[in-house]
Amino acid sequence: MRSRSIPDLPRWLLAIGPVIVLGAVFGLLALTSPFGNLAAVEDASTLEILWMLTIIGAFAGIIPVAIGMLWFPFIRDLDPRYLHAFLALAAGVMAFIAIEMTEDIFENGAEAESTVLAAVFAVVGVGGTFAVMYVASKWRQRKMATTHKSGLQIAYLVALALGLHSIGEGLGIGVAYIQGDSTLVMLLVLAFVLHNVMEGPTVVAAVARDRETPPLRHFAAMGVIAGGPVILGGWIGSFAQSPLLAVLFFAIAVGAILQVLIEVAELIRFDAEAVLTRINAATFGVGFALMFLLEDVVGDLVLEGWIPVI
Repeated sequence: MRSRSIPDLPRWLLAIGPVIVLGAVFGLLALTSPFGNLAAVEDASTLEILWMLTIIGAFAGIIPVAIGMLWFPFIRDLDPRYLHAFLALAAGVMAFIAIEMTEDIFENGAEAESTVLAAVFAVVGVGGTFAVMYVASKWRQRKMATTHKSGLQIAYLVALALGLHSIGEGLGIGVAYIQGDSTLVMLLVLAFVLHNVMEGPTVVAAVARDRETPPLRHFAAMGVIAGGPVILGGWIGSFAQSPLLAVLFFAIAVGAILQVLIEVAELIRFDAEAVLTRINAATFGVGFALMFLLEDVVGDLVLEGWIPVI
């Protein structure tokens, strides 16, 4: 008698299983204080700050990507338009965060000693990051088009591209953490959890086309490559203790997000004739509205004392 495996489970369970795990992670974030008291950041040692940012980065990067990979058995025969809707939802989330970070760029720029230099940092950060990631994306596309790579090899290339933009996510978290902005830290973590959950299916989509399922170590490696750089970005961002550096790091994060939005559109276009369908537009709007509402919820938690502030 053949033993049951994960693909043999009911489709409804394969579909909602990651959602249940995601709900547990959100519950853990809501009911506990895993990020510590940001009022004590000024007195914390460098090692303590780096350790806490490692924990935050794992929650925002590695864990949600791993959760998204749990959909692998389900997406093997999933209608592409529904996967596109999930990607559009994530794009809406990231679009909202890009706007939030743009506001932070202006606020920190106004506090800088030289507003002209702050403007230069903002343009260089956004434009430079976007250009570098655009070139990297085109290189990845050429490699995928000119070589006969297996789905696993393509998945590693996708994970690498996503990992590059994850550095930008971490930069935003690191800056907000070192500034003691509890609201923004929690908002960014929740937003990146939602977004990075969608990176999991993106990474393993190419593998789903292969006949054989690769060993588990490959999924673990791709998860670390795609989500782990959030930790690295957080470490770097923690050194942004001046308005000018904050402007630069937030600008880098915005540039990375803009390129990711293009990546999402190209991923959808690869499987579909049109990117802007009714279902994609609707889920994009839901993602944006979700973060708008979530910002108010986090703000209320701060006012009620659930989230400590300096």
